[in-house]
Amino acid sequence: MSGGSDPTVSRETEQSTEGARRATRGPEAKTTGGSGFGEYSSISSDDTPIGAAAQRASQILHPGSVTLPKPAQRRMLTIANQKGGVGKTTTAVNLAAALAIQGLTVLVVDLDPQGNASTALGVEHHSGVPSSYEVLIGEVSATEAIQQSPHSERLLCIPATIDLAGAEIELVSMVAREGRLKTALADLAEIDVDFVLIDCPPSLGLLTVNALVAATEVLIPIQCEYYALEGVGQLLRNIELVQSHLNPSLHVSTVILTMYDGRTKLADQVAEEVRKHFGDAVLRAVIPRSVKVSEAPGYGMTVIDYDPGSRGAMSYLDAGRELAARSANMAPQTTQERKNR
Repeated sequence: MSGGSDPTVSRETEQSTEGARRATRGPEAKTTGGSGFGEYSSISSDDTPIGAAAQRASQILHPGSVTLPKPAQRRMLTIANQKGGVGKTTTAVNLAAALAIQGLTVLVVDLDPQGNASTALGVEHHSGVPSSYEVLIGEVSATEAIQQSPHSERLLCIPATIDLAGAEIELVSMVAREGRLKTALADLAEIDVDFVLIDCPPSLGLLTVNALVAATEVLIPIQCEYYALEGVGQLLRNIELVQSHLNPSLHVSTVILTMYDGRTKLADQVAEEVRKHFGDAVLRAVIPRSVKVSEAPGYGMTVIDYDPGSRGAMSYLDAGRELAARSANMAPQTTQERKNR
């Protein structure tokens, strides 16, 4: 009881209470410039992670007059890899959204019976809706099956329904079964579309072959793990077969590294192997592991719409810019610059 202190109150509590009193005195406390924030008064909102993310999101959602260069002719890319879970659908929808938000018109053709690309773009894909299944078997034209995404007027989609699961069996008996999609997409000549991205199922069946025959370019997403590398060899052999017999103009134009984790040596080793094998076809932009990218489809959105300031969104925007720059015959960066990155 000596000194007037309460024995029921600990010394730590007395110190924290006194600290709270000093903190609430504001300008009377020790400050620099009388701001009440002391040494932190010079830090702007842009210097904090949340502030920087908010600024990036604002720049994305209000891009002003900055648009990507339109390709000289329509580009048709098949996004293929027979290994599941490497980011095919995620890459298809987010690249499409990244291109659309920067001024280009993009059509996503969902050829995966799971219909995940249709879900992420927010379009209807229940049974009875005109879809890629009806387009393949010739019941409706590609133009009739197109839906506009509610997130962007420049983002279009031909959805997939569960009916597509039986399409491979039905296609077996059809004439020119490998070229059904190519014939159907010829109907799009009258529509002003800059990019057509075809999302494939995780297999090398007739649906994927149709996608390879319809397109002129292949975009391969490769997960930064060694299992993902093993399946690429078989995909490349299939691409060579399609080139030889069905589509001589087909080539691997783009490779994108997904699920990159910079904390691990494995990710760097896989990235190095992929760049060594594919050279300049590999985009400089790599897609990091991101919770936001995984959460977005649950809300029927791409990560560009769900959290435009996130690392995942910024990575896909960079990939979209690089893809558009290549189509305009621009060299975004040299090999030496890529090594220094």
